[in-house]
Amino acid sequence: MHGWLHTARFLTTAPQLEHLPALDVPEIAFVGRSNAGKSTSINTLTQQKRLAFASKTPGRTQSINLFALGKQGQTDAVLADLPGYGYAAVPREAKLRWQRVMGNYLMTRENLRGVVLLCDPRLGLTELDEILLDVIRPRVQDGLKFLILLTKADKLTRAEANKALSIAKLQSGGGEARLFSALKKQGLDDVAQLLWHWTHGEHAAAPVAAPTPAEDEPPALD
Repeated sequence: MHGWLHTARFLTTAPQLEHLPALDVPEIAFVGRSNAGKSTSINTLTQQKRLAFASKTPGRTQSINLFALGKQGQTDAVLADLPGYGYAAVPREAKLRWQRVMGNYLMTRENLRGVVLLCDPRLGLTELDEILLDVIRPRVQDGLKFLILLTKADKLTRAEANKALSIAKLQSGGGEARLFSALKKQGLDDVAQLLWHWTHGEHAAAPVAAPTPAEDEPPALD
């Protein structure tokens, strides 16, 4: 599963919905409040340090970024990184504009197969997260896959983690919930497998990943 995610590469960026290319491969959207750890989680899952851009000023990344997945240059799925929302320093007009853009994207994107909502479990779901849940609930009922990913799980005790997971499962409205830590690599295998099944079907055989060199080893030369 990991080998497939590691093929992620930048596809395009779209400041407005009309700039998004029409695609016929499954798309997975990553959404979440600013500071929920969205960029870090995407970079950890794809094992690429700078694939998703984490702005030094949260909430300032104002475009939908698409990343293609697939071996040997082929694209069999796409990850969509949606702008973080809810950061106080962003002007109200920009917030409202992006709420509309995100709402329209989540309701109308035809090849959207699943949504991953990233949430800091120490804060729980915010009002803006709840609004987003309301927006996608009809599509989830129609079969859209949905996951609440509880980031920064390493900062919780075991009891706190279990409680947060139980609450998130109840709030997912027919979706799923997982604990995740980019720092400790917690939940990495589980989420990678889930995304593979979302995009390739429950019974699709997992790709065989080539062994990756240790991080401190230089790449092999031809």
